[in-house]
Amino acid sequence: MDEFAQALRTAITNRGLGLERLREHLSQNGVSVSMATLSYWQTGRSRPERQKSLQAVVHLEHILRVPPGHLSELLGPPRPRGRWLRHAPAPMSAFWPSPSPVEHALLGLDTQWDDQLLRVSQQDFVTIGADRTERAFRSRQVLSASMNGPDRWVVIMHIDTHDRPLPQVNALKNCSVGRVVTEPEDGLLVAELLFERPLLKGESVVIEHELVNQDPCPLATNYERKFRLPTREYVLEVTFEGDVPGAVVQLADGSPVSPARTLLDVALDVRPGARGFSWTW
Repeated sequence: MDEFAQALRTAITNRGLGLERLREHLSQNGVSVSMATLSYWQTGRSRPERQKSLQAVVHLEHILRVPPGHLSELLGPPRPRGRWLRHAPAPMSAFWPSPSPVEHALLGLDTQWDDQLLRVSQQDFVTIGADRTERAFRSRQVLSASMNGPDRWVVIMHIDTHDRPLPQVNALKNCSVGRVVTEPEDGLLVAELLFERPLLKGESVVIEHELVNQDPCPLATNYERKFRLPTREYVLEVTFEGDVPGAVVQLADGSPVSPARTLLDVALDVRPGARGFSWTW
């Protein structure tokens, strides 16, 4: 147990407050922290790192009657944060040509559970309109918790052209849309999909969402899914409602694919990298 966790646990014991009462005191001060988070902090399973969490520590010092700054000092300098920064098996540049905007967009979101969600299945369904534009895509994830607590999935969407509206994100199944960060000048949208409840270790969840483009919709020339962590199963289905493209290439290995009304990519035990298709009309 690290120094902060030990000190927090001791202060809670000395004050004689249960975690529920401690949570209520924080709430009365306008600070929202779950009992699970408080439990993880005092056992060392996680540490306060986000700005709101660090503010909560200041309130804890007052409620627990410890010297001001005592708990905060034990935290030391903040550790690097962000979905693509922690325990990444490949550098950021392997996934995004300009990683800094992604890092910036993720700063205000809770990404602590990303590495604790096992990717059991990822399924993408893309619709290309009769006018050759990308209308929408629907995504289905099957996720399994490797520890108690995961309560959200963070979606990152990047568009190549930055002079058009960003898509609308809609929750379809077993989730709701939380905070959404948009960076139109970088063609970037980041959104939280909140589960109906936190998962217990070993539990799984199936969630679905869609991204719907706003007019004017872009000319569709490709679809790419980036994988930072291994995924057991990936299914991609691209459906063309009008013309069939003249030439198609599979992004995983650059091999040509026979043009068809529906393009299908099925892969097992997917490693970090990118999959999808690109095509010309």
